[in-house]
Amino acid sequence: MNHKDRFTASIEHRTGDRMAIDCGATPVSGMHVSCVAALRAHYGLTAKPVKVTEPYQMLGEVDEELLDILDIDVVGIAPRKTIFGFANEGWKPWRTPWRQEVLVSEHFVTKSDASGNVYIHPEGDPSAPASGHMPASGYFFDTIIRQPQRDLDLDTCDVADNLEEFDHYTEADLDHYASEVARCEATERAIIANIGGTALGDIALVPAPFLKQPKGLRDIAEWYMGLVSHPHYAGAIFDRQVELALSNLQRLHARVGNRLDAVMLCGTDFGTQSGTFCSPTTFQDMWLPRYRQITDWIHQHTSWKCFKHSCGAVAKFVPLFIEAGFDILNPVQCSATGMDPATLKSANGADIVFWGGGIDTQQVLPFGSPDEVAAQVQERCRIFAPGGGFVFNSIHNVQALTPIDNLVACLETARDWRNA
Repeated sequence: MNHKDRFTASIEHRTGDRMAIDCGATPVSGMHVSCVAALRAHYGLTAKPVKVTEPYQMLGEVDEELLDILDIDVVGIAPRKTIFGFANEGWKPWRTPWRQEVLVSEHFVTKSDASGNVYIHPEGDPSAPASGHMPASGYFFDTIIRQPQRDLDLDTCDVADNLEEFDHYTEADLDHYASEVARCEATERAIIANIGGTALGDIALVPAPFLKQPKGLRDIAEWYMGLVSHPHYAGAIFDRQVELALSNLQRLHARVGNRLDAVMLCGTDFGTQSGTFCSPTTFQDMWLPRYRQITDWIHQHTSWKCFKHSCGAVAKFVPLFIEAGFDILNPVQCSATGMDPATLKSANGADIVFWGGGIDTQQVLPFGSPDEVAAQVQERCRIFAPGGGFVFNSIHNVQALTPIDNLVACLETARDWRNA
């Protein structure tokens, strides 16, 4: 089997020749730019600045050289614009606070204060208030909350204020996806696209770091409280998102057809380390029927698989994700309460693909020994891989300061396990 065939077998719950592996195909299965540079150095690749493909989390490009070395089966397509509202184009050098030389978009515009804290501006416009902040000792950006009015009255607030960022695809958007599909096809790997606009209440997007002057409900704490006090407000936002999403899906499919293997639809987290952000009943009322409109259209008109990201203790939500039409769950946070990998596989493995779960990125990968890393990778592969329905990846992105010996142990153990 080639990469694409192997990936297809796995997401169709068939036993392929080997386990499928991802490294960097999505904004929730990637690697910090410093780790990418360390991997390149470890494998003796030509020293060069790594491209920052996702500036919010400072994720680095896993390019063709590393994809080949690590024998990766799937590549990804990002939306035309980043979370800070600019396109990745016209690459230029930038020196990070940790003194790494990287490449960033020509629209990546920052200012630093006397203490070395970095502030990034939406749409690359330095006249707009900064929407992201990287502490001098940090390795990624935090969102700056810019809700213009601290005491919003959601009984009278205009829902349109929270819909400014959602719209029909432009021709430039469609051209971008078409050209990216062609680029990815040349790698002969499977393709997953992050199509944008379908994330219902993703808390990374609610503050709108991509807008110059966001309006409406943008404070994170107030958003969560508003879901309880004024569910009709969020519901109206979600309904309009779904309406636009269905239009955009039709136009995207008309342009690229079934050349995509999967689409990342939503990164809304429903789990914490030990519990959930809402009850299953609230999920069934607020999210499930709206998700189902999107996934039903995809399943009825395309061959694409639907990818859902949710961190945390979501074991009791997995059957609901399946009912909502999701084919794939990421990142499978096995360290969270109730997320035992063997139980997840036996209870739900026939109905949903586990994309992730391969190594704990909170404790084992950054703080364990290489032997401990290898042992956990082998255990997770033994549990999740049989019968297909598994794409090996770390549990969410590999973070800065991860020891290179541990990272190599993780990736090479997964590669060697599947080749054994």
